[in-house]
Amino acid sequence: MKSFLVAGDRSGSGKTSITLALSALLSTDRAVQTFKVGMDYIDPSYLAGVTGRPCRNLDGYVMSPDEVRAVYAHGCRGADVAVVEGVRGLFEGAEALTDLGSTAAIAKQLDLPVVLVVNARSITRSAAAIVKGFQAFDPDVDIRGVILNNVTGTRHREKAVRAIEHYCGIPVVGVIPRTEEMELAMRHLGLVPYREGQEHGEFLTRIETVKRMIADHVDLDGLLALAREGEPPAEESSVYAAVEPDVRIGVALDEAFNFYYADLFDILSSCGAEAVPFSPVHDRLPEADGYILGGGYPELFGAELEANTAMREGLREVSRNGTPIYAECGGLIYLTDRMVLAPGFAGSGEEETYELAGVFKGTTRMPARRMLGYVVGTSAAGSPVGEAAFRGHEFHYSSVDLAPETRFAYRLSRGSGIRDGLDGAIRDRTIGSYTHLHPVTSRGMLAHFVDCCRG
Repeated sequence: MKSFLVAGDRSGSGKTSITLALSALLSTDRAVQTFKVGMDYIDPSYLAGVTGRPCRNLDGYVMSPDEVRAVYAHGCRGADVAVVEGVRGLFEGAEALTDLGSTAAIAKQLDLPVVLVVNARSITRSAAAIVKGFQAFDPDVDIRGVILNNVTGTRHREKAVRAIEHYCGIPVVGVIPRTEEMELAMRHLGLVPYREGQEHGEFLTRIETVKRMIADHVDLDGLLALAREGEPPAEESSVYAAVEPDVRIGVALDEAFNFYYADLFDILSSCGAEAVPFSPVHDRLPEADGYILGGGYPELFGAELEANTAMREGLREVSRNGTPIYAECGGLIYLTDRMVLAPGFAGSGEEETYELAGVFKGTTRMPARRMLGYVVGTSAAGSPVGEAAFRGHEFHYSSVDLAPETRFAYRLSRGSGIRDGLDGAIRDRTIGSYTHLHPVTSRGMLAHFVDCCRG
């Protein structure tokens, strides 16, 4: 198996478009397993979409080194090539003086060679200084090659490539011209999810254009020559060991709710739960012993969610009857009484209000202050996820204003939560939070939830 990591010199370097296209091109005649550094849902949806294999997340702040290796080994089963996409700049992480949570830390933990994407806009010889600085900053990070992005003209290309290869001693395996065609569609929280975008011809055309650009301007054989080659890592963790299911858990999965880590379904299986997908937009609520409502973009489907009265009433009824429900971010929003969109938000011409499931007394408003970052906290005993310490992530552009008497199961030492460092709103055996948990590192909480579903 060949393996390598694509990192950027900064956010906006172009590594996402480049990694997407590389993964798609390599998948034409190989089994390509992709990974994404950091707690993220959108980029993995693209990488999974173009390879046909679930992309898995690796986060050195949320996960222990053993958990990182376990996820990587599990994902690499049957793969010919492993491609890891970094997050932000190569050395960006949770702290200023350590590489905790950074792409560099993952590269070192997994012994992966790095291909550095450099935004070469308006620089030539200085590009070599950037690469040289990255090499010297942490010599334990194995930077083996460079892809230059945003290059204009033959002279720009020749000077930058010659300088890097002379001063840094590593090859430039790709030079991407500056063009708007390399940009992928954006919205208020980032890229359009692949599941949603693939319904539109313009979106798929843009993906094909990016692939063609990379095919024409990156030496794939030269890139693979820089990759590490060896046997796929052996699985040593039993965290994924499946058992015979004895409980059914409905998982909301459609165009409005699709922010799930691929490991969720493996971990549910290892806890003895069968996942039953359903659509809050289109379906009636299926019979199950519990329900999971993940994140997504419910604000873009307010009218459709409101129109599915049977689903809203069904969720309200099972919650009142004590059936366990676990909801994150978009799922939390859906469980409030209503959602109010400000004029101009998400394409609305005037203020729009949509009635939602009404499990929690309160109103969701959009937009609000943009929240993005890691979360650290503890959950209380007696909640559907039990007593535990956890690390996770929050990423939203909304505020949820719940009734003053609302009880909370999470107390955060890092992050904002729903209000005043409190998260994990509780009603009956329903819990809803802005915090996104990774199912591997929070397996004990998920297992506790599955046990609650057993009665």
